[in-house]
Amino acid sequence: MQVHIVGAGPGDPELITRKGARLLEEADVIIYAGSLVNPALLTMAKTGAEIHNSASMTLPEVIAVIEQAVQADKSVVRLHTGDPAIYGAIQEQMDALDKKGIRYEVVPGVSSFLATAAALKQEYTLPGISQTVIITRNEGRTPVPEREKLRALAAHQATMCIFLSISMLDEVVRELIAGGYPETTPIAIVQRASWPEEKIVRATLQTIVEEIADKDIDRTAMIVVSHCLGADYELSRLYAPEFSHGFREGNQG
Repeated sequence: MQVHIVGAGPGDPELITRKGARLLEEADVIIYAGSLVNPALLTMAKTGAEIHNSASMTLPEVIAVIEQAVQADKSVVRLHTGDPAIYGAIQEQMDALDKKGIRYEVVPGVSSFLATAAALKQEYTLPGISQTVIITRNEGRTPVPEREKLRALAAHQATMCIFLSISMLDEVVRELIAGGYPETTPIAIVQRASWPEEKIVRATLQTIVEEIADKDIDRTAMIVVSHCLGADYELSRLYAPEFSHGFREGNQG
């Protein structure tokens, strides 16, 4: 396989998978999402590797570079931030490669919503609080189906990880409250989770806009809304002494 679409992870170069790192080290041609991928990852590239920053490239230009590399029998890594399946715009690239008969492999990565949980030292799925995680975004230039708008999703009262929406925080808060979250619902904003300059702001829906006003939070931030944040919760049955499962007999005494 000559072409690999690789998840770079959330930012920390050590959070790329071992397979992703190996492919990056071996690649003859690297096309990386320069507006998001940590440039420190490019230090893994071998001497002489051809490197393209896709931030200023169009889809046809990206596909042309891949096609030329394949024709020259070179290996290609298309490096996307986080996991490429989440807001990675890879479907259109894969469809274009399919039309040209170019085979490829997708290598998953650690998504920023998971790195955000690690930064917050927070489990998203606490017993009795929330057992569902909704990954979504607010509507902007990219439309969102009516049934998936924040106001509709808020009715579930689940943990929500909201991508690509920090510049619309006022609107996000209004929609969440209108959808049913109390104003006292905890919210956390994590900018550049796993990067050296990681920044965390915690507040409630009622206070978050004011809290981040002077924090220089930019578009790379993740919004987490959840009753799990700082909640009292039931302990997991998995580790309860009296709970039996396939690997342990519970103590019924």
